[in-house]
Amino acid sequence: MRRLKETVVHRLREKASVFLTELHPARDAAERAAVLALLRKRDFDATHHCSAWREGVPVTAHGADDDGEPSGTAGRPMLAVLEGAQVTDLIAVCIRWYGGTKLGTGGLVRAYTEGVQGALVVAEEAGAWEEVRILRSGALRVPAAQAHLPFALLGAFPACEALDQTFDGTDALLRFQCPPELVPALDHAWRERSRGGAIDWD
Repeated sequence: MRRLKETVVHRLREKASVFLTELHPARDAAERAAVLALLRKRDFDATHHCSAWREGVPVTAHGADDDGEPSGTAGRPMLAVLEGAQVTDLIAVCIRWYGGTKLGTGGLVRAYTEGVQGALVVAEEAGAWEEVRILRSGALRVPAAQAHLPFALLGAFPACEALDQTFDGTDALLRFQCPPELVPALDHAWRERSRGGAIDWD
């Protein structure tokens, strides 16, 4: 999964209509609202300011807005491009100036799709992406006298990272992170090592 580091811009013309697509880093609703407010003020004479966004690693929320275009012809196609590119923590805004010739629903879908695709290419060429790792968090609880066991388990999986160990009464709790693809192997290994114990996954 990738996260945008800087704003990128792509412009295209379709039957006299101009489509200006911008990708902006935005990690939450407040940042997205600020971007939209800025662009609406700057390009106040535009016909539409359509948008799509994704948030979180892994993605926990997403959305799209047709901003007056026929339902499903702008925001949804834009979001589909972002989903296909596996990008997050950004908002795509496609600003349209109507040129007097109707594009039809198919033409609108194509134009908004190509707008975001073009912006993604610009971002790629500019080196505007950073890779982000998706990690799962888990916890291992054992009697305090066996506090070494979770460390022994994680030691067999170099990609795992121990975060902290705390003691609660007679128990020891070790929190850790790992790549999600290791979850089945860790579950299996811990069941065997702890004789039936289970990992508490967040």
